[in-house]
Amino acid sequence: MPEHGALEAIWIKPARGAPMDPAQQATLRAGAGLVGNANQGGKRQVTIISRERWTALTAQLGTEVEPSARRANLLVRGVKLADTAERVLQVGACRVRIRGETKPCSRMDAAHPGLRAVMIPEWGGGAYGEVLDDGEIAVGDAVRWIEEPGESK
Repeated sequence: MPEHGALEAIWIKPARGAPMDPAQQATLRAGAGLVGNANQGGKRQVTIISRERWTALTAQLGTEVEPSARRANLLVRGVKLADTAERVLQVGACRVRIRGETKPCSRMDAAHPGLRAVMIPEWGGGAYGEVLDDGEIAVGDAVRWIEEPGESK
């Protein structure tokens, strides 16, 4: 049975080190990333975290930390991100090829002491990927793993 989920939140980083701006909708550009986001091009065009994983990590700390503290672009629920390199995630009408794990940086400990350490195992920092399609995404959009041509279940 394929995993299905939803896009819970979108954040855009207008400049490196700047606060993340929440958005209800955003535009993705193939080969570039989120329009208005500081990171453009390369393999790390969009960063994604999982609601379920984030909740489990903050529970280990015995506190709640807002998911925006992770500084990722997208918060999804209902899909697991661990060990998904080279898989394609459908977000609304757009596809994102996952290229790897987003490693947590020292800024995580500024958000909450010990956060970085609990994020290190099992892709706790989320995933990053390349945008494959131009299009609009919005909070509430469906999220699911898709098969690529030639793949079989």
